[in-house]
Amino acid sequence: MDYEKYSFETRLLHNRHKIDAATGAVSVPIQHASTFHQFDIDQFGKYDYARSLNPTREALEDVIAELEGGVKGFAFSSGMAAISTAFLLLSSGDHIVITEDVYGGTFRMVTQVLSRLGIQHTFVDMTDLEQVKQAIRQNTKAFYVETPSNPLLKVTDIRAISQMAKEIGALTFVDNTFLTPALQKPLELGADVVLHSATKFLSGHSDVVAGLAVVKDEDLAKQLYFLQNSFGAILGVQDAWLVLRGLKTLHVRLKQSQESTLKIARFLESHHLVEKVYYPALEHHPQRELQAAQASGAGAVLSFELANEDAVRTFVSEVKIPVFAVSLGAVESILSYPAKMSHAAMPPAEREKRGIKNSLLRLSVGLENPDDLIKDFSQAFEKLQQKNLVLLQGE
Repeated sequence: MDYEKYSFETRLLHNRHKIDAATGAVSVPIQHASTFHQFDIDQFGKYDYARSLNPTREALEDVIAELEGGVKGFAFSSGMAAISTAFLLLSSGDHIVITEDVYGGTFRMVTQVLSRLGIQHTFVDMTDLEQVKQAIRQNTKAFYVETPSNPLLKVTDIRAISQMAKEIGALTFVDNTFLTPALQKPLELGADVVLHSATKFLSGHSDVVAGLAVVKDEDLAKQLYFLQNSFGAILGVQDAWLVLRGLKTLHVRLKQSQESTLKIARFLESHHLVEKVYYPALEHHPQRELQAAQASGAGAVLSFELANEDAVRTFVSEVKIPVFAVSLGAVESILSYPAKMSHAAMPPAEREKRGIKNSLLRLSVGLENPDDLIKDFSQAFEKLQQKNLVLLQGE
C-alpha cells in the first residue's frame, strides 16, 4: 500500500508496520529472542543476533525513518547513545562546530570524551551565521545543531548551516528532540543526520529511555549501522515497543501541548514577576520568522527567568501541578531547573556565558488544562509576592 500519500498524523497509525504480516495483529510483536536459528550454513537469514538486528527494533527504525523522510533509522538505548554513536562517524583530528547552549549531556560528551579522543570543537551562537563561518577550520567535518536549543530556545537556520557544511564536505547533525518530525524535518532542509531523545515527545509518557537517529544517504546509513552494531548501545525490544506505542498519539499530544504552551507563555510574558520568557512563537522572539519558515510550530517547551535563585526556590516549592524533574515531552507537565538538572554537567562559568542563569526555569507543557496550570502558577506567584513584601518590610 502507498502510505506516503497519507498525511503525517495518519501515517503515525497507518504505515508498513500497521499489521503483523504473519498473524494480522494490529500491534507490532515483541520479539524477545536474542539469537535466531540459521537454516543454512552458507546463507544466513536476515536475523542472526539481536544486537545486529531484531524485528521489534527494526519496526521502530523503519517507522522513524519514514516519518523523518530518511532512508534508514537506528534505535539506541538512550538519546545520548544515539548522539555519541553518531559522533563516532568522526575521527581523531576532526573538528566540530556546535550550538553553544546545547544540552548538558552533549556538552559533556564533546568536552570530556571527544576532546580526549582528539576530536576538536568550537561552540558558537548558531543564530549568528557570521560567527559560524568564522568558526570553520580546515579540519571541520561536522556542524552540530540543536534547534530550538535547550534551554534558551534559540533557533538556528538549518538550511543555511547545511549549505555551509556541503560547501566544505562536512556533515550536519540536527537534534530534533524538541519538535519531532511532526513539526520539523531537518533532512528536508539539508541535514545529514537527525537525532532524538525518544524518551521525550516521541514516546511521551515518562516510561522509557530511548534514542533514535535517521540518515538520508545510503552510504551514511551503512556507516552508522556499522557503528551501531560495533558499539552495541541498541534499544531493547520492550522499550522499542513502548516508543512505537507512544508514536501513535504523537500528533494529538503535541498539538494539544503546543496550544497550551503558547497560552502559558503569553501569561508568563505579561506577569510582573517574570523577567523574560523564551519561546519561538512569541512576537518578541528574535528568530520567530525563521522558526515559522522552517517548522510548522514552536513546540511545547518554554523557559522563563525570575528575579533570582531565591525566587526560583519559592516558586518551585509552591507550584502543585507540574512534576519538578529532569526530562520533558511527557503527558504531564514537567518543570525543570537547568542549572542543576539538564545543564548540571556544564560548569557555572560556561552556563553564565551562555545566558543559562540560576534564575532560569524550563517548562515542558503536558496535557493538563492550561487554565489549571495558569491558576497554579498564579497562586505560586502570589506566595512569591507575599514573601517579597515580608522581606521588604523586614528591611
